[in-house]
Amino acid sequence: MVVQAQNAQLYQDLKTHIDEFLEKETSGEVRSRIEGSLDLLTDRSRQYHSQAIQLQYPELPAVPFFDRSHFPWLPQLEAESGSIKQELIAFLESRKEGFSPYVAYAPGTPENQFAELNHSNRWQSLWLWKDGVAQPDVQASFPKTTDLLKCLPLCDQPGFAPTALFSALAPKTKIPPHTGSTNVRALVHLPLILPGPAHFRVGNKTRSWRFGEAWVFDDTIEHEAHNDADETRFILIFDVWNPFISELEKGAVTHLLQKYRSWLRSE
Repeated sequence: MVVQAQNAQLYQDLKTHIDEFLEKETSGEVRSRIEGSLDLLTDRSRQYHSQAIQLQYPELPAVPFFDRSHFPWLPQLEAESGSIKQELIAFLESRKEGFSPYVAYAPGTPENQFAELNHSNRWQSLWLWKDGVAQPDVQASFPKTTDLLKCLPLCDQPGFAPTALFSALAPKTKIPPHTGSTNVRALVHLPLILPGPAHFRVGNKTRSWRFGEAWVFDDTIEHEAHNDADETRFILIFDVWNPFISELEKGAVTHLLQKYRSWLRSE
């Protein structure tokens, strides 16, 4: 207890010092890094690294939540939250089918951290684009949403991306800690239907969803989601390029993945 009290006092003293030093600092990105270093220095958090399950692109910064300045179109997306929500509600009220389990492994596939949610209706999805392929039947029910997404800089990797979907998480359900396919992409979350408390952790950063407030994160950093409400939570998810990837790299990485997949299929 004495050690904990001493550590708490050390943290508070350093936090006060840093706050005074950063008094005129307006960049959220810089402040986040400095405050993060304080948490690591005082053992209040641990460092999380990018761990892609498909392609790890080297020497990219491992940023849990990217600064909004990298995505100047976010206000345009958020301004349409109401229209997107209306289309989603209309779909839910008019159709009993459409959403399906997000995790649906073929028999014999290692389930790993998703064993509890494999083929479960507790976490469902409705795809507008899947692995780079448009889903016209679904898009027909979401014309405004589809047109908006087409105007945004979605990640374009034929056979892999874009991916865009509505994610439905059942009441009192947790998506366990996991990591995504590649750090050349980043994921966007736009909260739409939030019947109660729901939060999301990426690395050592935790945020609560709020209607119409989007964020962009690196899903190759360990992350998890919680819906603590008594009803289902719905958000829109889609992928864009990692903001630290150049145009040349986008083409090269896409070509690399396509060739690698062709090689695997020829084996």
